[in-house]
Amino acid sequence: MVVTRPGQATFGEPATRAADVIAAGAVVVRKGRVLLVHRPKYDDWSFPKGKQDPGEHPVTTAVREVIEETGVEIRLGRPVRPQAYLQRDGRTKLVHYWLGYVVGDPDVGRYEPNREIDRVEWVPVEQAESRLTYPRDATVLEDALSQSKRTGVLAVLRHTKARPRKSWRGEDPKRPLAEQGVEQARAVVPLLSAYAVTRVVSSDSVRCLQTVAPYAAEHVLAVHGTPVLAEEHEPAEDVPALVEDLLTSKEPTVLCTHRPVLPAVLDRLGLTLDEPLSPGDLVVVHHRKGEVVAAELHPRDA
Repeated sequence: MVVTRPGQATFGEPATRAADVIAAGAVVVRKGRVLLVHRPKYDDWSFPKGKQDPGEHPVTTAVREVIEETGVEIRLGRPVRPQAYLQRDGRTKLVHYWLGYVVGDPDVGRYEPNREIDRVEWVPVEQAESRLTYPRDATVLEDALSQSKRTGVLAVLRHTKARPRKSWRGEDPKRPLAEQGVEQARAVVPLLSAYAVTRVVSSDSVRCLQTVAPYAAEHVLAVHGTPVLAEEHEPAEDVPALVEDLLTSKEPTVLCTHRPVLPAVLDRLGLTLDEPLSPGDLVVVHHRKGEVVAAELHPRDA
């Protein structure tokens, strides 16, 4: 399974470099209709999207821009083919897209037109391609519709930076996060929020519980601590069994564990990474009927 990673795009061959402008948005599909917006400045129809704010992760950008431009709250599904192109000013632009699933009120009738977006419509799928102004958007739409069936989410998280073993005199399962790890745990919150995670499963070691605590607190969720995901647990066969169970659930879930446990988790998911996950790194798995259909890597420092 290929694990995608947002951040780079190729503009011409053979040079590959980071884009000058990063943006993100979503192809929101619901009941045979696609959510499109009209920009009066350019007199064009496109998907809701916008530029990344300083320090903002693209997944957060995508969700924020959809609600700002349409009033519709979404969660992200699997990634859709990104766009890379030259703007009129000569700068390169990379736009990340995800499928978007409505989690709130889908009504766009109460949206107040403004100078940026003056029309928001749920357009029938069969009319959407002809409504879109740019051919590149039609390519994105085709990619999205080819995989538009709703998927579940399992976010696999390595706990953030813990206090060094050599400076901790207590039992290892009680070893807490370092100050840096506490800050990293806060930074995970908007990423998990973009996927509307509602179930939190964690190793019962303190450093893992503290990693997911900020997210659980913000969304008023219980944390299900389990020894199965702890470093010390045996037998190892319990780990893939737990992952199997989570893959059959439709509830968006985060699983937080340790570096030595991650190979068993990733192996059951059919994923191979070029490098081991660093503290705070996140792999978001999209699954349907117990099978993994897409996966994304979100490094902590991305």
